Amino acid sequence: MELNLNRVDYLQVGVTSQKTMKLLPTAGRKATQKVAVADHDGVITCFGMKKGEAIPVFKTLPGQRVSRLELGGALGTAQEKIFVAAGSEVRGYTKKGKQFLSFEANLAESINAMHVAGADLFVCASYIYNHYCDCKDQDYYLSGDKINDIVCLPAENLGRIVPVLACQDRVLRILQGSELCYEIKVPGPPSVLELKDRDGGTEGEILYGTTDGKLGLVKIMASSPVHRWEVPNDKKKGGILCLDSFDILGDGVREILVGRDDGTVEVYGLDTSGEPTLRFEHVLSESVTSIQGGSVGKESFDEVITSTYTGWVTGLTSEPQRDEAGPGEEIRMSQETQGKIAALRAELEQLQLKVLQEREKYQQSSQCSTAVSAVPVFSINDKFALCQEDASYSLTLEVQTAIDNLLLQSDVPIDLLDVDKNSAVVSFSECDSEQPNGNFLLATYRCQANTTRLQLKVRSIEGQYGTLQAYVTPRLQPKTCQVRQYQIKPLSLHQRTHSIDQTRPMNTLSLIGQFSFAEIHSWVVFCLPEVPEKTPAGESTTFYFQNTFLGTQLETTYSKGEGHFKSDNISTISILKDVLTKEATKRKINLGISYNINEDSVNHTLKMIHPKLEYQLLLAKKVQLIDALKKNQLNSWGSTRDSQPIWKGCMV
Repeated sequence: MELNLNRVDYLQVGVTSQKTMKLLPTAGRKATQKVAVADHDGVITCFGMKKGEAIPVFKTLPGQRVSRLELGGALGTAQEKIFVAAGSEVRGYTKKGKQFLSFEANLAESINAMHVAGADLFVCASYIYNHYCDCKDQDYYLSGDKINDIVCLPAENLGRIVPVLACQDRVLRILQGSELCYEIKVPGPPSVLELKDRDGGTEGEILYGTTDGKLGLVKIMASSPVHRWEVPNDKKKGGILCLDSFDILGDGVREILVGRDDGTVEVYGLDTSGEPTLRFEHVLSESVTSIQGGSVGKESFDEVITSTYTGWVTGLTSEPQRDEAGPGEEIRMSQETQGKIAALRAELEQLQLKVLQEREKYQQSSQCSTAVSAVPVFSINDKFALCQEDASYSLTLEVQTAIDNLLLQSDVPIDLLDVDKNSAVVSFSECDSEQPNGNFLLATYRCQANTTRLQLKVRSIEGQYGTLQAYVTPRLQPKTCQVRQYQIKPLSLHQRTHSIDQTRPMNTLSLIGQFSFAEIHSWVVFCLPEVPEKTPAGESTTFYFQNTFLGTQLETTYSKGEGHFKSDNISTISILKDVLTKEATKRKINLGISYNINEDSVNHTLKMIHPKLEYQLLLAKKVQLIDALKKNQLNSWGSTRDSQPIWKGCMV
């Protein structure tokens, strides 16, 4: 069945976070639904559509930034109560906007993930999970890495509520009370979880999306998981921020709705064997922070509702568009459409007049002796992540208003790579890297009008470490900019993995000294990406890494007073030795250093590098052939041009 969806923009609110928009349930299938959305201004907006216009149901006063919005209610009844997390507080509202709950979780950090099931409330901060029942503390768990999301399987599946945590270290953690039941390894850092069919289905299945764009389905069982399927990110699309299940085709089977941080909206259908197939794709101009299936614009027409980073609530509706007029035909608009256009024109004129008045008012106030320039405040959504496919770092910057220009400055050698989606004009400035605190890179990107999202790619050199800074200047008056800093680590091309090949020839570096567990962990955090800043629980810990460029491996095992590092690449061991020695010297700690060099590892590493060298050599030869062909073409064109007068003369 072919799926055709048409875009409709409904309303714009403030900047939104991940999973802060929901559709309220209705009594009947054909009735339109209300939309509840919360933003960074702390405002919760609930609205419905009537005759093509957004009609507000309620709107709260501004407050603390809302990080999550969930629906809840008594078990067995319609889930129409609205719960929001702002800071460490959870508030509850009825569908009419009356506040009935204000619960302070007393967490040291802000809540970034939440799930509501009847009288049970599950909240997560960066590393902490808390379970409350009727606002009373029940369970507590301290995660080994940052928690990105949480869902709970209902009690019907396994006889008890099963919390599932999506953690940054590529693991889904299944809890039982305050204890870890077991872990599920996934192919990337999971960013979002969603119950399949919104209730886990009959078998307790959970959808997950990763920051590197992979989608998967896993079945949760009492003691072990079952991996159903996984969709790789072969086309290098953005990371997944939101998921939902909804029967948009009307065939009785719920499709999977996916929203990505590059603006891509996807609909996956399931074939007879349960495998996913892409049925529809649409690209918006900004990150999709929330996605829901339902009916909002017009009854009997299902649609995919999305909210974006800048606050646009948009629908992809199954309602067919009116046919466009052909040549010589007049476009007939209904009175409703004509009235809507007239109202928009009048509103636009009022806004233009208001802008002129405010601009004159600002100019007058700025000329006073006591004038104070007001710096405009704007939000930036940034992401700096290592791409495994091409061993480069992807830097994505998204601003709530149009970007004027971007200045990149780096104090370490890095290369800028071409990005197809990037239409900005780049210019480079000369750098004097030999001076103290000198620059290795100064590049300016000048953006086209209405560019709110910019994606760049850089490649670093392992062993060279420092800071990459991005100065973002939007199209605002007066001119102002914000600076974002990103650390280029000594082993910047390494990525966390679940295990390594222990049969490879390994080189070993061992450190012994009077350092604490927290100190050596801070050194490892300084050297390697994807290591949690918080010191792990227990007396020792082990991490595994893989070099995304060469494919070599690294194992780190350390505890109080000692550390052991194993790698099949001797360069990795050398870089670690230099950096760790330097960090220990800064803290005036004496280190006992010992090596165990395996000569077979040199040949092993060279064999892994050899195919890449052959590819580069072949590429260089092709470039030389291109230059030679261009010269040959120019010479042949010149000789043909010179011979034309002689030929013409002979004919005469």
